[in-house]
Parts: sequence; structure tokens; C-alpha cells
Amino acid sequence: MALTPPPPLADAGVIRGQLAQAGEDGGPLLEAMRGQLAGGREALRAWFLAGGDAETVHRGLAGQMDALLQGGLDYADGQLFRRSNPTTGEQLAVIATGGYGRGELAPASDIDLLFLHSYKRSPYVEQMAEFLLYKLWDLGLKVGQATRSIGECVKLAGEDLSVRTAILEARFVWGDRRLFDELRRSFHREVVAGREADFIEAKLAERDARHQRVGDSRYLLEPNIKEGKGGLRDLHTLFWIGRFLYAIEEPADLVQHGVLTPRSLSVFLRSRRFLWAVRCHLHYLTGRAEERLTFDVQPEVAKRMGFRDRPRSLGVERFMKRYYLVAKDVGGLTRLVCSALEEQHKRRPRLTLPRLGFGRRKIGGFVVQGSRVGLGEPDLFERRPVAMLELFRLAQQRDLDIHPAALTALAAGLRRVDQSLRADPEANRLFLEMLLGKEPALTLGRMNEAGLLGRFVPDFGRVVAQMQHNLYHVYTVDEHTIRAIDVLWQVEQGRLAQELPLSTELMPKLLSRRELYLATFLHDIGKGRGGDHSRIGAEIALRLGPRLGLPEAETETVAWLVEHHLLMSGVAFKRDAEDPKTIQDFVHIVQSPERLKLLVVLTTADIRAVGPNVWNGWKGQLLRELYHEAAAAMAAGDTQGRRAARVAEARRRLADALDALPDATWPEEEIERYLERHDSRYWLAFPLEEQVRHARLLREAQASGAPLTIDFRIDSFGARTELLLHAADHPGLFMKVAGALALSGASIVDARIFTTADGMALDALGFQDAAGRSAVEDQGQLGRIARNIERAMRGELELDKALAGRRSLPPRTEVFKVEPRVLVDNKASRTHSVIEVNGRDRPGLLFDLARALKDLGLVITSAHISTYGERVVDVFYVKDVFGLKITSRSKLQRVTRQLEAALASA
Repeated sequence: MALTPPPPLADAGVIRGQLAQAGEDGGPLLEAMRGQLAGGREALRAWFLAGGDAETVHRGLAGQMDALLQGGLDYADGQLFRRSNPTTGEQLAVIATGGYGRGELAPASDIDLLFLHSYKRSPYVEQMAEFLLYKLWDLGLKVGQATRSIGECVKLAGEDLSVRTAILEARFVWGDRRLFDELRRSFHREVVAGREADFIEAKLAERDARHQRVGDSRYLLEPNIKEGKGGLRDLHTLFWIGRFLYAIEEPADLVQHGVLTPRSLSVFLRSRRFLWAVRCHLHYLTGRAEERLTFDVQPEVAKRMGFRDRPRSLGVERFMKRYYLVAKDVGGLTRLVCSALEEQHKRRPRLTLPRLGFGRRKIGGFVVQGSRVGLGEPDLFERRPVAMLELFRLAQQRDLDIHPAALTALAAGLRRVDQSLRADPEANRLFLEMLLGKEPALTLGRMNEAGLLGRFVPDFGRVVAQMQHNLYHVYTVDEHTIRAIDVLWQVEQGRLAQELPLSTELMPKLLSRRELYLATFLHDIGKGRGGDHSRIGAEIALRLGPRLGLPEAETETVAWLVEHHLLMSGVAFKRDAEDPKTIQDFVHIVQSPERLKLLVVLTTADIRAVGPNVWNGWKGQLLRELYHEAAAAMAAGDTQGRRAARVAEARRRLADALDALPDATWPEEEIERYLERHDSRYWLAFPLEEQVRHARLLREAQASGAPLTIDFRIDSFGARTELLLHAADHPGLFMKVAGALALSGASIVDARIFTTADGMALDALGFQDAAGRSAVEDQGQLGRIARNIERAMRGELELDKALAGRRSLPPRTEVFKVEPRVLVDNKASRTHSVIEVNGRDRPGLLFDLARALKDLGLVITSAHISTYGERVVDVFYVKDVFGLKITSRSKLQRVTRQLEAALASA
């Protein structure tokens, strides 16, 4: 069905006539203005939501606002503040600035106005400004305003970049046109002439600072479409630069000045239309000037813009991919404009950009000038497509930037990246050298921005701008991959020794460095295709390895790493490393000490590159424990025998440590009795210093007869606080502690649960601040946690009721749904049933799960809690009340049903 024509723009003459009939008290005038505003805006909104374009909305809203201001000001000038004999001091011009000045008024944007007078502010000027501002405020509009003379405007523009920009895009709306014309003449004469280079430098620096402030990546999963990298403000910056240099009125004017080509102008206009449309939908959807594409609005904006779900891809993910590709195009436009301006600089000495270097030298087909490398032969890429890779390799080797003109030529030559180039041994050698060379992430990032990386490795091209619609991943797949490679490089340089000590120790010992870097490059390349991305990635690695010149053995190692890149984190975070069966199964898959080392480094790089605050010391400790257990098992070849020896050694070391304590006397008989209180699991779960601390606390508790002992240990590096709890063991103990912690704003991340030979519980639970995902260090909060646990143990807290109001989710995250899933594995441990619970995270979830397990008559021996954004994966090692696994089919079905019900409850 054809779209109806857009609503007619508001007519200032019609509005003037209507407003002239309003009474002098202003009441009818305000209502007339309100009716005009509401009617015009609603007509544009309805037309846009029916399929209209955003540019018409922007122009229409600006035109309507022009008419409203003109009609209201005509009324005020003619009836309220009539001047019998106007003087020059009463001259006034009302000027639109900002987006309104450009005629690009978004639905919920502010109205920016400049009240311009001649040389002094007269009562008439103040009355008119006050009249209009009060009317606009009464209409509910947000107004930014300034009242200045021409001299003040010019003076401030010379000092303040924001004022300079505002005047640059100022547009006359009402009043004395001569004032506005004089402002423009004075501005160009006193502010613009001779300061072009300064303005360009200042605007580019302002852009860089803005990117740093909102997130210096165009691939953030919740981007700011106005201020973010590749957003509307970057397009504005290009327009402002063109206007400052050439006094252009429209972006199309940049073509005749040689700044944009007809093709790049098409990209500019297409990108702007898309971003305008997204912004209009955001404003109409949220009812405010919202500029962030947050998770909760992305699906609806995608739907409104025609992106539907498909069998193998979500509409929201394809919409966001389109957004990232547009943001990438905007980055390319910036490079193109900078290139054109620098070329013109050679002909116009007044554009002396400080970024330019001097001194030229030729290297092959390239020219190095200052700190940049460019093309020495205009048709180089056409004649020798492999030179595209040579360009980036040369820049990497010599720490050079790449001249924007060379990147522009490369973009035009990307069609030459075909199957013959991909099969060229020299091209593949250059790619591997860049991957393994100095600061590879910088080079790969440049290649990705230029579009070369995805063309040279088409499978990588499929994950460029590929988002993952969840709360765990912060970056797109390609951005995450390049950041993971950067982590490898930093580890290799020793820059992350404190944060990643094991990886830093292992990196120099690796014999398969090339395989590690290539596996990191490929580890997520199978995403977005449906199915297991690890297996798909391994198949891609088997195809790509020979092309890159890897021998069969190296290719097989790369494919194995890609297929198993999630193995180590899954075992470390979800399984009990003290269970011999866990180590046995893990070693059976890994087999090789070299692969074990490679897997450690790949796993840490992968996790750390997911986003800020995802990696922490506790995860590092779990991975280190698994590595050392597996390495020892590989060396000894007998996990069970080695375990018995380790238990005996741990008991001996604690006995010696207690005997040597200077501040207390431990008789030999007491030490022996204490050692007998703990089973073998305890001895392998804690380091010696922790065991000594436990012995002291338990001895004091026994001497004082305290029914409950609570002790905290803060681990800032591990981003966790450990709670040690000693009390009489009973069913539901873990449930009560979990509920008390949830009530206190804390979240359990791990739990090691022990029962001593005399029937006392000794539980060590790691927890974090639920909001900040960091260690709880505030003594006041720790005190509240201890009091809540004590009250819960005494039955003074009805935890279910107390937590009832805390189970809701933040509105921004409600869009994410996770299907509940419960798995019971009787093969993962010789002595326990291992229950894995997958579901939507929320406050109090662990309490609900623990209560369900208690009601089922199951005893929790250890709990492993992992959170991936909105998804939680909790693993419980359990036995029944007789100390046996769950084997009955009916009981297994009941366990699954009740845990799924706990997951679904809100």
C-alpha cells in the first residue's frame, strides 16, 4: 500500500492569523500555540510510524517550530510590546542554533535559541525574550538559550569552541535580518579567516575526547547513536569542518569542493538517513531524548525498522549489525575527508595541520612522509592487489600511521581481493606475519576498519559487526576477537603479569605460539551460523590452516583449540577440581601438556576480552587450580594415588604448623584429634595458611561453646569476600545463608561445604556485592550480613517473605529471556550426583534453588556459581540423606521439575 503524502508543513502566516485573535491576557494564546504544537507533532509521528522517512520528520518539526515562534513573536511585537519609534538599541533577531539551527529537529530534542541584539540589551529585547521563553516552557519544551550582542558572540566564538560551532550553524528565524547578516560577516571576518586549521584540529580533538567519554569503540553493544563513535555527531563534525572552510549549506556542496566524491556523498546521506531513523524511533518509543540503544529498546526498534526474526538469526541482531556497519562507514568518511583536506593543504599553505609530517622517502611502491605511509603509485593496488597487505605490514614493522588517501584507494580496490589473492602464498605469509608481529591487534583493527580483513578471510567477514544480544558480551564478535589477540600480545610482553600470572609464566614456554595466535583469531569465527560455534570454527580452521601454509599437525592443533576453547572455563567454573573424576575426565580430553598450556592462555585471553569487570582474580585462581591439578596428573599418570599422597602431606604440614605456633600450645593429642575431624576433601580445598586460620577459629569456638562462628576474609584481587561459617550442621543451612546474603545485597559465587566428624558444618562461601560484582569490603555491610545470618539461623527472619520484593529484574534487562534447564549428571563424579541448573539470573535465585534441594531431601556438598550476564549456571554436588547418588528415575524427574519451578518463579 502506498504511503500517504507527509503532513503539510506548518504555515507561519496561518498561525500568525490564529494567534492574533488570542486575548492579551495570553491564556488563549498559549492554548492556541499548544494546539498547533500538539496537532503538528502528532501528524508527523503518525506518518513516520506508518512508514514515513525521518528526514521529513526532522524538517517538518523544525518548520513547525519556526512557524510557531514567528507567529508568537509577531503577536508579542504587534500587540504586547509595540514600539512607536523603534531605535537601533531595540533591534532583535531570534536565531536557531544546534540541531534546530541545522533544520534537523528530532522529536524530543531541545530547542536552542540565540536572542541577538545590536550593542546593548534594551527592555524591549528582554521583554520579547522573556515572553517567548515562558511560552515555550509552558508548552513543556526544553529550551537552551542565550541573549548576546554581535560583539559578545564574536568574542566568545573566538574563545569557546562550542559557541564557535553554534554560530557556524546558526539560522535566522525572526526579527531584524540585518543583525543576523552582520553577525555572519563579523564571524567570518574575525573568527574564521586564517583559523581553519585550528578549527579542524580542535574539532578532531573534541571528537576523540567525546569517543573516550562514551566508550572508544563503535562496536559497543549499547551504543550512543548521537555521541558515540560512528554516530550522528561524527557526521556533524564533518559538516562543521566543511562549513567552516567553505561556507557550505548542505553536505552535497562538499563534492564541488573536492572533499567528498559522489560515491562517498551517497554513503554520507545513506548513513545519516539510517541514524536519523533510529533516533526518531528511539525518541518516539521512549518519549524522551534518549540517545542510547539500550538492550530493552533494541528489539522494538528493530521490529519497527523491518528487521524480523529468521530461523538462524534474530531480527535485533541483524538490525544491530546494520548499525555497526553504518558506524564503520562513518569512520571511513572521516578518513576520506581528512585525506582530501590534507591533499588541499599541499596547495593551500594556510591549512597548516600540525598532524602533517615532512620528509619523504620511497619504500617499494609506498611513500613514507613523516609518521605516515601512503601510496607512491596511484594504481598500485590495481596492478598488485597483494600490496594491500604489504601496506599494513610496512606500517606495523615501522610504527607508521596509514595515510587516509591510501585507505581511500584501498577501499576502492577491495574488489580485487578475490580467490586468487586469498590463495597467494605471499599474501598469506604477510597475514600470518601481521598476526604474529608487533602489536597485532592494532594492525588487525586497521585492516578490519578498512574492510580488508573480512575480504581476505571471508569467514571472519561474516562475524564483522556480529552482535550477541545478551548482557554478558560487551563487544561485537570481531571486536572481541581483536581484543583477545591484544591480551595475548600484552601477556607476551609481560604487561599483565600481576593480573594474569600463570599465563605470563607459561607464554615463554610455549612451543606452539603460531597455533595459539591463529586459534585466538578463529575461536569465535563460527558464531551467527546456528549450531555449535566451536565445532563450526574448528571446521573453518581445518580449511584455513593449509591455505595459510600451516603443516597438518599445526592445523590440527589450531582446530582442537578452537573446538575446545570453552572446555577449561566450563570445568574450572562448573566442576569440583578436588574430585578426581573431574581431573581424570579433563585430562582425557586435553591429553598433552602443551595443549594444556595453550588452553590456559587462550581461556584467560578470551574471558578478559569479553568486557570490563568480567575477568577477576577468583576466576584466575580456579583456572590455576585446574591447571596445576591436570599438569600433576599428566606427570604422575595416577590421579587417585597422587591424591592420597597430597592428603597425607597436607595433614603433616598442618600438624607441623600448629606445633610451631608461637602464641598457643597445641598438645600432640589435640592436634591428632583435630586432624581426624576433616575428611580428605577438606585437605585439598585450602592452602596451609587458611587451614591454620580455620584451626584457630574452631578451637576458640569449641572453648567458648559458641553455637555460631562467622569470619570474613576480603580478597580484593579475587573480587570476592570469603565467609567462613562454623555451626551445628542441619538440613537447610546453606539455604538460610544464601537467603541472608541475598537479603544483604550480596551474591554467592562459590561454596565449599564440609561436615566435620563431630557433626559441625564448616562452610566457606565466596560472595560479591551483587550490584558491583566486587569484593564486599565495607565493615558496616559485613556487619549487616553477619546479623542477617544470625537472625536467619535463629528463625527470626522469614526469608521467603523478606526476599519477595527483591526478585524483580531491572527494567532494562527484562527483554532477555533464558529458558530454564536442569541437567543431572551421574557420570561426572564417582561419589556425587552433579546437578547443573541454567536459568535467568535474579536476586534470591540461589535461595530458591537451595530451598528446592532441601525439600527434595538432598545434601549439598559443594556449589559452583557462574554468571554470564543475564544467564546463571549453578552446579551443585549433592547426595541424598543416605549419602548416595540419585539414581531413581522418579526421583530424578522430581528433582528436574522442582528446580525448573524454582527457576521460573519470580
